[in-house]
Amino acid sequence: MKDDDVSESTNFSSIVRADLHDFDDNDTTLRPQLLKDFLGQEGVKKNLKVFIEAAKQRQEPLDHLLLIGPPGLGKTTLAQITAHELGVDFKVTSAPALDKPKDLAGILSTITERTVFFIDEIHRLKPAIEEMLYIAMEDFELDWIIGQGAAARTVRIPIPPFTLIGATTKAGSVSSPLRSRFGFIPRFEFYTQEELASIIKRSSKILDVLIETEAAMLLAQCCRGTPRVANRVLRRMRDFAQIEGKNVITIDIVDNGLKRLDIDEIGLEKYDREILFSIINNFGGGPVGAETLAISIGESIDTLEDYYEPYLIQCGLLQRTPRGRTVTEKAYKHLGLANLFSEENSDKKNISDCQGTLF
Repeated sequence: MKDDDVSESTNFSSIVRADLHDFDDNDTTLRPQLLKDFLGQEGVKKNLKVFIEAAKQRQEPLDHLLLIGPPGLGKTTLAQITAHELGVDFKVTSAPALDKPKDLAGILSTITERTVFFIDEIHRLKPAIEEMLYIAMEDFELDWIIGQGAAARTVRIPIPPFTLIGATTKAGSVSSPLRSRFGFIPRFEFYTQEELASIIKRSSKILDVLIETEAAMLLAQCCRGTPRVANRVLRRMRDFAQIEGKNVITIDIVDNGLKRLDIDEIGLEKYDREILFSIINNFGGGPVGAETLAISIGESIDTLEDYYEPYLIQCGLLQRTPRGRTVTEKAYKHLGLANLFSEENSDKKNISDCQGTLF
């Protein structure tokens, strides 16, 4: 980074946040602040608790962490909890907000010792910023370019030791040099129905609304294994109960509410079903490429791959193959199209047989 870049007026408040209160959505109020209150991801928590305690005893920064998993599983929340448990500052940004190396330098030059610095969507870092980050992560120094042209030279400026926590939904898009600099790389899994029911009950207390155990279990069944979805849908159930004059969310309110929100019994939403129907009706059940499929349903490839596909694959309704996406027999049955699955597979077999006789 050039020294004259520092003098430029940069609004770092738009790039980095010191906490989550003005960074995230309404779910901020529902986020646990302590590791013991974070439900689910037991293996990740168990290891992280040890690493945090060891770092505190040594009075050293925690090793850098890379959190991998689909959206809404608690990566940002766990990063915030980590800072809270360590008793250090917590700063948040996202890779798309870091446009130039000076943006990153501006943040790192103002952090305090052992700060937890969280970068969301870290797989989207620009190469120049990523290279600056390598040195900062390993040596706790910043490269600084002094002068211009032939007289330019690079000096290294020390910065306080810190912990970088990166989060990504696309582990394969994180470069090997960056990935190798993280000391702990846990993968977040979808939550079980029981874990989500516990989260829903906890959130309902914070929202000051009662929910029946059976209602919480039904709601948990339909929330894509994702706490963010569970909290979002719980808020809507609270609205339905309030307008009906009820002070308790019952199983009937949840059942009717899910129908009104067009969420089925396994948590599929309108676009989930449109994806499956599009592959079946337009592409004979597949295979079809991601770009073609995204165009057919009017969604971006990122939304398709990051939000919809992980859950459809988790449910066994969709498969990724080298040739593209294919719908499974289970999906046909779920959509009430079991007979169509038999017919289409019979047609494909006939085509394959014909090709065999031609060559």
